[in-house]
Amino acid sequence: MSSDTAFGSGNFGAWETDGFGAPVYRYTCNQLTESRAVTRVNPDWISPTNHMHQIGNDRLVAVVSNYGYVQVRQDEGSPKFLNDFDPASGMYGGGIGFLTDGEISFSTMFPGNAESYDRYFGTGYYRKEVSGHGYTANQVIFAPFGDDPLVISQVTIRNHNSSPSRIKWIEYWDNHTYQFSNRSFLQSILSSGMGTCPEIRRAFANKFSHDVKELDNSSGIIDHTTFEGFTEEEEKSWARIQYILNTVAKEALGGKIEFPVDEAKLEDEDLPSTFLVSLDDRATGWSTNSETFFGEGGIDSPDGLNANMNTLGNELESGDALMIERTINLEPGEEKTLYFAYGYQEEGTDLDQLLSKYKSGLEDQLSTTVHAWQKNRISFTVEDESWVDRELLWHNYYLRSNLTYDDFFKNKILSQGHVYQYVIGFQGAARDPMQHALPFIYSEPEIVKEIIRYSCKEVMEDGSIPYGIVGSGVIMPAAYLPSDTELWLLWLASEYVLATRDAAFLEEQITTYPIYKEGLPQRSIQEILNVCYGHLVNTTGTGKHGLMRLSNGDWNDGAVMGFVPGDQVEEVRIHGESVLNASFTSYVLDLYGTFLEYMGEEDRAAASKSVAEGQKMAVREQWAGQWFKRQWLNDSLGWIGGDVMWLEPQPWAIIGGASTEEQTKVLVNSMNKYMRDPSPIGAMLHSESIEAMPVPAGTLTNGGVWPSINGTLIWALANVDKSLGWDEWKKNTLAYHAEAYPDIWYGIWSGPDAYNSSLSDYPGHTYVSADNKDKEVLSGINWTDFPVMNMHPHAWPLYDVVKLFGLEFTSDGFHINPSFPKDYNFDSPLISLKKEGNSLSGKYNPVKPGEWKIIVQGMDISEYKSLTVNGVTAVLNVNGKGELIIQGSSTMDSPLKWKLIR
Repeated sequence: MSSDTAFGSGNFGAWETDGFGAPVYRYTCNQLTESRAVTRVNPDWISPTNHMHQIGNDRLVAVVSNYGYVQVRQDEGSPKFLNDFDPASGMYGGGIGFLTDGEISFSTMFPGNAESYDRYFGTGYYRKEVSGHGYTANQVIFAPFGDDPLVISQVTIRNHNSSPSRIKWIEYWDNHTYQFSNRSFLQSILSSGMGTCPEIRRAFANKFSHDVKELDNSSGIIDHTTFEGFTEEEEKSWARIQYILNTVAKEALGGKIEFPVDEAKLEDEDLPSTFLVSLDDRATGWSTNSETFFGEGGIDSPDGLNANMNTLGNELESGDALMIERTINLEPGEEKTLYFAYGYQEEGTDLDQLLSKYKSGLEDQLSTTVHAWQKNRISFTVEDESWVDRELLWHNYYLRSNLTYDDFFKNKILSQGHVYQYVIGFQGAARDPMQHALPFIYSEPEIVKEIIRYSCKEVMEDGSIPYGIVGSGVIMPAAYLPSDTELWLLWLASEYVLATRDAAFLEEQITTYPIYKEGLPQRSIQEILNVCYGHLVNTTGTGKHGLMRLSNGDWNDGAVMGFVPGDQVEEVRIHGESVLNASFTSYVLDLYGTFLEYMGEEDRAAASKSVAEGQKMAVREQWAGQWFKRQWLNDSLGWIGGDVMWLEPQPWAIIGGASTEEQTKVLVNSMNKYMRDPSPIGAMLHSESIEAMPVPAGTLTNGGVWPSINGTLIWALANVDKSLGWDEWKKNTLAYHAEAYPDIWYGIWSGPDAYNSSLSDYPGHTYVSADNKDKEVLSGINWTDFPVMNMHPHAWPLYDVVKLFGLEFTSDGFHINPSFPKDYNFDSPLISLKKEGNSLSGKYNPVKPGEWKIIVQGMDISEYKSLTVNGVTAVLNVNGKGELIIQGSSTMDSPLKWKLIR
């Protein structure tokens, strides 16, 4: 391994470059002895010293721990871990190996009774190099790039002793599911005596019986499960909770859970078959009896380690774990590599056919995977700042490897993850996957189409989109009725089509929710977009000040709920107006209008642009002197955001054109002074804390730091002053968080959706409910209980690279501002820009061939002496605004290319 720049490494290890040329975080912290490793958490959910990394592919996600274990997430049927971790119950996740020569032993479960234990969080893998007693085991666990439902455990064992050795390796994976059940979450809140949410979820897992079979050729074992059902008392208990949801808890929790079709379920009662196989040779033994294997010695010194696996008793009956034994002979200095596959069998697939893909070319699988993660991405190399593209490659990996498959909607999904998915148990809010898809417009358009299809299927008959999904296809019971969701779908679809010119995609036919109900019509994607537009304009509509209405929240769940007095929430829902929604609408509906122009729908385009213009003017009227107001509640509560600046609407006021030139100058100065300058990790949500907020100062929606909001701030600042946009982009990176708060592990390689700001007693951390002494918000849930694998801090830095250059698509091309204080190379499969020495060049590669007009802004064109377009000298055509007009064509085989020379 060659060492890369250490910038942004924090105090838990160091960034390096691995042998495949990809970034890897070498984790060096000893979490058992170093105080910085301890995080304030609810131990019902997680260990205080558990630090997690993500591996995955287009089908599954695996969460790996600094303790060495791995848990595989699978979403078909309902999101869940296939293998649980609960040491008190003898469950240890998976991906753990035990090595013995009959006298000594160690494992890859930290610290493993080993003399040394090195850990590497890689791009697509987790590597554990464990040494002791004259042996080294180098175990790499990775999900092969692509769409297959398995992970590979590659184990290289070396004999450092002076004599030959006969080595036994036991590969262990737990065999209890842990479903992210929202039913269990509600039960733990509303029904006393049932236990904690994790306890209820584990009790559900015990309702499955196991039928484990040996696979052909002694290669491994496979488990088929059967759900044994709920008891009569459990059914009655759930009925009582549903009654509570319909009555006393309706306002707080959003009402009843409904199952409009049989396919909609809260948990998966038809689990997939899970398997563990030896890929490179026959297994010499196997067992599912983890209780006998671990015995009195437990994970540190299993009783059954030196026994033959086939003599443990009830080898395939208990089903508690999947364990395979391999025995090898090693000469002094010799090493051998073993390969195992753990995964699940999708319905209707041939397991032999799946495994045959990985039984050949085994030694190349890891290399192929890591190299694949380095392709088809947004890259941005900047002079003298090599860490920037390292981080972008990492973001691209984290974002795409979060893909899973939802078999209710029959589409891929980019869940927000974090505490929302892994603790509370919901996929939401609905806007979030659409945010996460934005950067893939430029690199992986098939992913964007999957998210648009999924989102279109969520659309209700009236054009609204529910807050979130729980289980498999069940609408989440939530009090939130956000007023902005349709805007995100209109934005994503419009930008996708205008950028790629893939108008044919809009003709696809979709059946909307609940999808499987008889008699539901199919509609084209374009028709669904029109319905969502109608709901936004006609149902959400505007209030007395001409601003888009607020409902009981917009992006900010805390804008009304928990902030407005309870007896006035309904009136605010009816009459409240959102400056955020209005400024957001002024941009999105103008873009949607441009999209409709491209589609030849001139009347619809004019109507959409007229609404956008009206919102722009309405926002302009809400100037408070130094910033724009936040929202109107009702006649008695009045305006919010006149005396304290709320960040959310300010960037959109600039982006959408509501802010005048003079207002913009004042606004940028105010945001710098009150939001940006006090914070080393990106702007704060408020200029000061707000007493009425239900969370402490500097946390969450009371002045926290939100990557999803700062993503729009970076864009707005870049439109005004490129250096300010670039500065804010860097402040919102993982590297800058690690430099500012090196003793906080989350924020180095992944992070939450919100950090505490300098207004908090714990800046740089994330929300802990114990700090909320006076009010109760999801009591017992801390953002630290799963403080990583939120996709906002990974998605927005990628998308904002595009916006640093002011890229905006038109019906016949795009506008771009390629100025930047340093030489750079921005590249993606769709579009690129390169500034190097005396040249500036670019390309545009849409899926549809055509003639395109590029308007180059923000530069002194007189400094350039020549222009070539597709290799042919062209005239430097400058319009009355001093903008360069470049015209040229792309074909199916060749992008439009242009180059300017000084």
